Amino acid sequence: MALPTAAAQAVRAPVAPVQRRLRWVLQHGVLRYGLARGTRAGNVAARVMYDPAVVADPYAAYEHLRGQARLVSNGLVRSAHDHDLVAAVLRSPDVVTIGGFRPPPLLRGLTRLAGRGPAGPVEKPSLLAVDGLDHARMRKIVIRSFSAKAVARLRTRTEAIAADLLDGLEAAGARGGADLVRDYAGLLPATVIAEMLGAPTDMRAQFLHWGAGAAFSLDPGMVYPDFRRSEKDIAEFERWMRGHVERVRRDPVPGTILADLVAASDEQGALDDTELVGVAMLLLAAGFETTVNLIGNAVVLLLADPDQLALLREHPEHWENAVDEALRLESPVQRTARAVVRDTEVAGEQLRAGQLVGLVLAAANRDPRVFEDPARFDVTRANAAAHLAFSGGPHYCLGAGLARMEAEVALRALLDRFPDLALDGPPRRRRTRVLRGYDAMPVRLRG
Repeated sequence: MALPTAAAQAVRAPVAPVQRRLRWVLQHGVLRYGLARGTRAGNVAARVMYDPAVVADPYAAYEHLRGQARLVSNGLVRSAHDHDLVAAVLRSPDVVTIGGFRPPPLLRGLTRLAGRGPAGPVEKPSLLAVDGLDHARMRKIVIRSFSAKAVARLRTRTEAIAADLLDGLEAAGARGGADLVRDYAGLLPATVIAEMLGAPTDMRAQFLHWGAGAAFSLDPGMVYPDFRRSEKDIAEFERWMRGHVERVRRDPVPGTILADLVAASDEQGALDDTELVGVAMLLLAAGFETTVNLIGNAVVLLLADPDQLALLREHPEHWENAVDEALRLESPVQRTARAVVRDTEVAGEQLRAGQLVGLVLAAANRDPRVFEDPARFDVTRANAAAHLAFSGGPHYCLGAGLARMEAEVALRALLDRFPDLALDGPPRRRRTRVLRGYDAMPVRLRG
């Protein structure tokens, strides 16, 4: 006999935390143990994933690993650091996203016992976790909204948003507490993407909070409290987005991405409801996560190099290239990973089916065989745009053009309005390891 609903919920309630703990063990705990063990043994590839001091400044470690081998093991996964190898793996038809990784039978059985948590950005049905025809189908539906023409049309509105936010930043400075991330770098891209999706802009702070929680899910081997927060934030974000999709169905805002997605799905069956919500969540969160880090990283680079900033003021035609140089030198996304689906050779390296390969984008972007004097910040670098900060191949970032435009507008407007801008104490880096940026940056607006 089936239990009454209340009784059934009472029976299930104690099970949920146990399942969550098991999910953490399977997804992160075992990996964290392996990374800790490798770090204690002196494995540099493990240290760049585990040791906070190396995570804070990983570039010397990346160069050390590049000198060891083309693929270097941290005891669990082999990682690539060379530009040509990383680029080739990203383009290879013989590799897929981690969403396509098929674990061994025992692990699949334990995964079923652990139950399914909320789907994060690297889990299906996210665009970051689907491949082949499904990925092409889903990407085709949204790519028009991020075309060069679409981004160009958004520039004037982005400039207006920047001007408004700079008024707020100035008011915060007058009160003695201007924070560039909180008051400007986070709000600008969050406002733009919220408007594009027809989401309420007065929820920007909540979107940023949910996005920060979801960002932890990208970090392999995260600690349990971060995992618990991540699942909670993703679940809340998903519940809100499901409700928002229904509101858009009842009262669509013409010309917004989500209204177009809902119409296409309802009329043509382009996406099922789970895919629709997953795509919308990814677009909203990814629409600001990379850009807030890019803006903050670029500000620190420019303030640390007055000669480069002076060059930009004298030759503003270099601003677009300066954004690419900031992406190259301080990549907002440090790494990604792929699963090999069949034995293959990529850029001269043998890869085996079932193998996971780490791709260190930030190391590839400082490969001295591609970028001369790679640790130098040079806003006139001729090949700055050859970076892999937006990944590559079929999963090249949809919003790359939007992020570049937003960063250029944000930086130019900020430094034109406040030419004496300076840090007012050390900025605080985010605790994430895959995403690299700042979560606090106190600034003085005038000398």
